[in-house]
Amino acid sequence: MLNHATRLAAFAALGRRLASLSEDEITDIAARARNRNAWFDQPNVAAAITGIAHMLAEPALSQWAGRYPAEPASPRQVGVVMAGNIPLVGFHDMLCVLLSGHTLLAKLSKDDTVLMDWIAQELTDIEPAFTERVQFVERLNAADAFIATGSDNTARYFEFYFKGRPHLIRRNRTSLAILTGNETAEEMTALGPDIFQYYGLGCRNVSKLYVPAGYNFVPLLDALQIWHPVLNHHKYQNNYDYNKSIMLVNAVPHFDNGFLLLTESAALVSPISVVHYSTYTQEIDLLDQLTDVAAQTQCLVSAGGRYPGSFPLGRAQSPAVSDYADGIDTMEFLATEL
Repeated sequence: MLNHATRLAAFAALGRRLASLSEDEITDIAARARNRNAWFDQPNVAAAITGIAHMLAEPALSQWAGRYPAEPASPRQVGVVMAGNIPLVGFHDMLCVLLSGHTLLAKLSKDDTVLMDWIAQELTDIEPAFTERVQFVERLNAADAFIATGSDNTARYFEFYFKGRPHLIRRNRTSLAILTGNETAEEMTALGPDIFQYYGLGCRNVSKLYVPAGYNFVPLLDALQIWHPVLNHHKYQNNYDYNKSIMLVNAVPHFDNGFLLLTESAALVSPISVVHYSTYTQEIDLLDQLTDVAAQTQCLVSAGGRYPGSFPLGRAQSPAVSDYADGIDTMEFLATEL
């Protein structure tokens, strides 16, 4: 019987399985994923797998699951439109739907079919009863409720298409870093994964910095030099070369360390290889700016996580199982809206 205890045990076992994958196994699945999506190289696939293994580690998994009803009032078929911008980004929705006792009807992104197929097979190998609960489909007509992740434009479409049935719709989000000028070299280096992991394609990637007026960018750019190998990826280098040429042709003031471009802009979301920045003069000025963009912010990072509500530098890409996309509690939605 696929009760709550069985479901929870299966996901905990999946976490252990992922944590024990050999280098050869990761190399194999990463190669297959990259054949479909060139952005999914081995370091980033490995990072995603490690992140999920951490997410499924006990006792944190049980403690998180224990906050919600063990069984649904009425099991439903939940349609999930999954994103594919970074490896296995749809896994958390799979976890929430299945652990809460529902059936998953997932429309996979064409950019992340290989890894999602693989992890679903790993799960059903551990607990075959999940086979009937995991369905990858092209259309979600049979779903009783919906979860969808997309752009602000597609969100409007989702709102219209799914009206009349329970739905959770996520929109564009990005992540921000607060710098004071007092960060150590180690803290500035720690910002690297927040910017460069997954090549800046995720909503937890820092795409904008808030810095004090007159901030000296040279120490930061020097501290980030260890990420120079991102240029080895042809797609990243193409983006860097293109964005640099546009800035030069248009005489846009910017800083350049050879693989990252920093430019002042009010915009939150930046192109690949570019990070925007805005300045502040006092903390109240910073607070006003952050309040204005709160609805578009996935997470904040600051040195030591000292700014209220922020993660430490270097931790943006390490969400806990309870860190929900868009700050919307998926498990609460599945427990109360269905």
